[in-house]
Amino acid sequence: MGIKIQEIKTPILEEMKLFEEKFRGYMKTEVSLLNKIMGYIVKRKGKQIRPMFVFLMAGTCGKIDDTTYRGAALIELLHTATLVHDDVVDDANYRRGFFSINALWKNKIAVLVGDFLLSRGLLLSIDNGDFALLQIVSHAVREMSEGELLQIEKARRLDITEDVYYEIIRQKTASLIASCCGVGASSVGADEAEVQKAQKFGEKVGMAFQIKDDLFDYGNAEIGKPLGIDIKEKKMTLPLIYALNQAGSSEKRHIINLVKNQSHKPRKVQEVIEFVKQSGGIDYTQKVMKGFQEEANEILATFPDSIHRQALYDLVQFTIDRTK
Repeated sequence: MGIKIQEIKTPILEEMKLFEEKFRGYMKTEVSLLNKIMGYIVKRKGKQIRPMFVFLMAGTCGKIDDTTYRGAALIELLHTATLVHDDVVDDANYRRGFFSINALWKNKIAVLVGDFLLSRGLLLSIDNGDFALLQIVSHAVREMSEGELLQIEKARRLDITEDVYYEIIRQKTASLIASCCGVGASSVGADEAEVQKAQKFGEKVGMAFQIKDDLFDYGNAEIGKPLGIDIKEKKMTLPLIYALNQAGSSEKRHIINLVKNQSHKPRKVQEVIEFVKQSGGIDYTQKVMKGFQEEANEILATFPDSIHRQALYDLVQFTIDRTK
């Protein structure tokens, strides 16, 4: 396995520690039930890749300051709000191996917690006059909602083209990583062109990140999510879209019928997975993912050389190499 996340954090180790403290402070409230839930949310944090993008891009573009911490917190607050609401919508009982908020405290409380996180993020920015950061992140939240709705609309008909797929993942996933990088650059006073360049870099990384996630559906048992889960949920991802485009009309009809009507049967899901592998869907998807990685690296090369920039290269590589 390649570079480890702890090594990538080296240039921002102190900042990440301080961020955790500050973030806990931002989540404090007078309501004891809310405090309990906020404590639970902080405890189940993942790899913290989003704040890493904020701090590393800030360090690449200038000197990390208080605004950077607030920007990273704004993204975490708003993103966590969308995840809490997502779990309610999906009726999901788990998130990253932990019980979801709605599983522990029921839907009504989960929705209110999401609302609280959203307002906390907005007020953190407004109280400090961080309007540029708020604009970047609000734009991403809007795109994420639109991407999710576009996917739902298309999933009903299973007629997603490659272009529509790219648009969905650009909005659903890439817009968030783009906003992390844009916030990082903006928080240290980078000019508009530099901020846009940082966002473009984040968008390319986000595209590669989501495509890697979609490949996990066809991977092996050691990965973070169950095999074939996208197929069971009737999600059209790039390996399947490519494979269907290569198929003859009767085979295409057969596979679409399996996804539409029989994706609850493990044997049928396995048949779809085999079809995608035989059609070269995995190889094609890996090639596309590498293409986005190269585009991201080309943009990154235009920023001044520094330990922060090098760590961003490593973080991009990590998103491609990760096993969950």
